[in-house]
Amino acid sequence: MQLPLPDPDTLFEELLQDLPPATVQMARAFKAFVRPKKVKTPEQLLRVVFLYCGLDKSLREVAGTFTALYESITDQSVAERLRACGPWVQAMLRRMLPMSTVAPLPAGLRFVLIDASSIQAPGATGTDHRLHIAMDLRTLQFIEVLVSDVHTGETLKHFPLSTGDVAVADRGYAHAQGMSAAVKQGAELIVRLNPFSVVLCDPTEQPLALCTALKRQPTDTIRTLAVVIQSACGQHAVRGWVHAYRLNAEQAGRARHKCRQRHKKGAPKAESLLLAGWVLVFTTLAPAVLSAQTIMGLYRCRWQVEIAIKRWKSVLDVDALRAKAASPLAEVWLHGK
Repeated sequence: MQLPLPDPDTLFEELLQDLPPATVQMARAFKAFVRPKKVKTPEQLLRVVFLYCGLDKSLREVAGTFTALYESITDQSVAERLRACGPWVQAMLRRMLPMSTVAPLPAGLRFVLIDASSIQAPGATGTDHRLHIAMDLRTLQFIEVLVSDVHTGETLKHFPLSTGDVAVADRGYAHAQGMSAAVKQGAELIVRLNPFSVVLCDPTEQPLALCTALKRQPTDTIRTLAVVIQSACGQHAVRGWVHAYRLNAEQAGRARHKCRQRHKKGAPKAESLLLAGWVLVFTTLAPAVLSAQTIMGLYRCRWQVEIAIKRWKSVLDVDALRAKAASPLAEVWLHGK
């Protein structure tokens, strides 16, 4: 059985509840509503705006609807009333979309989003090539695109970084050797930390028990730890800070469920499940330069490079390789794309 259509007046009243409380006063202040004629109240004028802008009705349709609801009005009169509504509507929009205060980023820094994507040859069941991509966060322009074979993994060593660059990458790039190479080029880092791919130490280079350090941290808070990240062989080391955001119970539950799904063979370690309840981001930028909240916000912007890759795949079919893997045609095709 088809449900009855909702009452238009009820819908309109619900819409009014979502608008700024000063909407009616603003209509008079911005001279959208000066005196009652055919349109008796600011609320009626707002209904005209909704009919024209929200439902895309023509001027004649707006006039007809208004006539049926209230009293006779012509499409020319509707047009005149709408022309006066511009500043009022603009002011309402500003009230509904307040800009939160954001700390300014230091001048001279270029935030470079880094990621990789796998490409399969026809009939393949695994990865045959990788695209290694670097994108400027401010302009969303690509800085570097490297095509490699499957044996070339994700590392910051692929990219020519320099002083003033800040590499923003996910946990696949959390390796001491690659991070050390980027720092030696003069770059700074914002990298999602995988605590199990590096040796984590305190500033005195003594082993750091991360679980113990974070265990008493309240949910929905950020804790900052000064650390030294080392490679297993001890040849590479990077000093910086780990910003640890503790997820709430619901978010942590979802993260631990994903952690269990990733471990196809056996159950994950207790330490892995515990740390799944945190978002851990390593940076070489001191808290005095960029706060923990800003670092976390910048890391979330890394998603822009993944959106770009998805766009390449959906618009250009860059993942539908037409040549055999490792053939000259494959390299030409991928670079041509």
